[in-house]
Amino acid sequence: MEKDRLAAFSDGVIAIIITIMVLELHPPHDSSLGALVALWPTFLSYAFSFVYVAIYWNNHHHMLHTVQRVTGSILWANMHLLFWLSLVPFTTSWLNATDGGPWPAALYGCSLLAPAIAYFILQTMIVRAHGPDAMLTRAIGADWKGRLSPLIYVAGIGACFVDSRLGLCAYVLVALIWLIPDRRIERALQKG
Repeated sequence: MEKDRLAAFSDGVIAIIITIMVLELHPPHDSSLGALVALWPTFLSYAFSFVYVAIYWNNHHHMLHTVQRVTGSILWANMHLLFWLSLVPFTTSWLNATDGGPWPAALYGCSLLAPAIAYFILQTMIVRAHGPDAMLTRAIGADWKGRLSPLIYVAGIGACFVDSRLGLCAYVLVALIWLIPDRRIERALQKG
């Protein structure tokens, strides 16, 4: 299979995930501005989940540019990533419906941790398929972001049972780490 087909399929699934999330935004039944303002927590969680999915799409897009050949293990690892990303709308919706209770906030953290692990597995399958001198291997280097993020997620998940806001802050911290542009793959692509 060509990497363009893999990228197109992944792009389509991610677009559907984002569409499902936006369908959870329901307009207020009242025409007042106050009724709209009352929905800010729902909009905030949607925007946060959107940013998360966008971060994965952006990094996935860059990573696939390093792929020379697509193996069966890469296909399955990619499907594994897409599966976990597809659960983000559900956990976002539950988080909203319960005003961020401990279990929904912890499950939301799990739905952020699982794609991080799946992304690492996909990255590993690409490196294995292309060898130790592969462009992706050189680009990711020590991968401090990829190693630190799951630890913060796990801490955040645990913190949800003390105060769910602490857990949510941990999840925001991971997003902020990944929002800082990561040019490793772009630099590796330019060097060839």
